[in-house]
Amino acid sequence: MIAYLDLPAGLSGDIFLGCLVDAGWPLEELQDALATLPVPAGSWSLHAKQVMRGPIRATLVSVETTEDTQHRNLTDVRELIEGSRLPMWVQAHAIATFARLAIVEARIHGMPVEEVHFHEVGALDAIVDVVGAAAGLHALGVTTLYASPVPLSHGWTNSAHGQLPLPAPATLELLAAAGAPTVPGPGPGELVTPTGAALLAQFATFVQPAMKLTRIGTGAGQRDPAWPNVARLWLGENGNEGGFVEIETNIDDMNPELYASVSQRLFAAGARDVWLTPIQMKKGRPGVLLSALAPANLEATLADVMLRETTTLGVRVHKVHRYEADREFRTAPTAFGPITLKLKRMDGVIVAAMPEYDECQRIADERGVPVRAVYEAALNAGHSLKSSPPTTQRNNF
Repeated sequence: MIAYLDLPAGLSGDIFLGCLVDAGWPLEELQDALATLPVPAGSWSLHAKQVMRGPIRATLVSVETTEDTQHRNLTDVRELIEGSRLPMWVQAHAIATFARLAIVEARIHGMPVEEVHFHEVGALDAIVDVVGAAAGLHALGVTTLYASPVPLSHGWTNSAHGQLPLPAPATLELLAAAGAPTVPGPGPGELVTPTGAALLAQFATFVQPAMKLTRIGTGAGQRDPAWPNVARLWLGENGNEGGFVEIETNIDDMNPELYASVSQRLFAAGARDVWLTPIQMKKGRPGVLLSALAPANLEATLADVMLRETTTLGVRVHKVHRYEADREFRTAPTAFGPITLKLKRMDGVIVAAMPEYDECQRIADERGVPVRAVYEAALNAGHSLKSSPPTTQRNNF
């Protein structure tokens, strides 16, 4: 499944959560995911309700906290997230989102990243927003998130550093680092918060895809200005009639350490898969065949990434066709606790249930048992799911 964030009035963390809940992610699942964070019981609560923003109905998710801690650094946030029982994909993306914030804060204030103390975005409500957004995308099975141009406006906002011009410096830095396109906003005020900008920078590709729409989630902001303060999450399948393309290039003169970052950039730009193949090139030199599979509408984007991020002077493109099974994530109980399983469906029937290996490894490390034991327990739990009906239509990341 792919998704498109339509941002007529900007984005904040709670608007993102509103979109996910309105799109069909039960509030109870969001609460269960956040309950795994190692924070005192009762230090946070979530509420969702239907509101009108202008003539548009939307879901408003409110995060309330009782903690006094506001100034965490990146290490504090990382330890908090790693101490949860969230799937490894969710943990990794949540931590990476805060790492982006730390990098821009360090640049803005002229200090090393490890000395940066988050203020507003280090508070528990911001952590709930970021972790909740990552968990919701994972639960809904969004493989790729796209976004519209970002509306920005003018004005001032109060912060722990004093008054700041809008857009807030961190918001601008995050959007600039992501190469986000911007447009004038519908009116004055803070339309995109630093948390909203960090989520866009971490998850979004700023193009509008061809889609076969299945449902829409509309999230509301806390403010109710003269314009509808909403964002809309379009969910659906890739509707690109051009199918898929394989983009590849031969390389024999690049530092091997760089391939990991190239792969990350290709995935971030929308590649469905990226792989490396050892080859022999002219003059008997060893080389690498770098390949990426992507929707045909992203051909130019992926080709540009390869040309910019590697030493190659050219890339090749081949049209390909593939068949896909329906996939979804489900949590199953085991003797080692709940474990996430990736389910494969054919004609609506579950034909395979595979554990998420990273999650099995984390649980095995925590309990001091072999990974094989946890993995086999998850496999056995998956057998009971093969006869169960689907919950919501979900695909994997």
